[in-house]
Amino acid sequence: MSFPKKGKFFPGENGYNGKAEQLTNGGFVEEIASSLQRSLGDSRAGVKTVAAWTGANEKTVKNCLSGTYGPNGAHLIALARHSDEVLSTFLAMAGREDLMVAIKLSAAEDALSDLLDAVRKLGSDDPSN
Repeated sequence: MSFPKKGKFFPGENGYNGKAEQLTNGGFVEEIASSLQRSLGDSRAGVKTVAAWTGANEKTVKNCLSGTYGPNGAHLIALARHSDEVLSTFLAMAGREDLMVAIKLSAAEDALSDLLDAVRKLGSDDPSN
């Protein structure tokens, strides 16, 4: 298929409207931006932190944090890997809140196991035994 002689873009009937606007897909962009802001707080280092997590440049990160554009797939995966807020938001938007409950339950089990190990170590150091 070749492009028409008058331009290199597909006509509007195929969904291209001539503007480089990001579709929000039911609030995806805003929700991810909000979850990042909750995760990072109002820290000035947030842009650099997210850039380090994703490998994206700082301008891309600023656009993501402001809700102008959303992260691409690879960046979303990296954000979910590093931020429980982003992971939770993503799972909620996908209708998989049950997975977040399982993740939190596993983390609670690990914390309890660590606590029990610490208590056992304290008990074994007791000189009265």
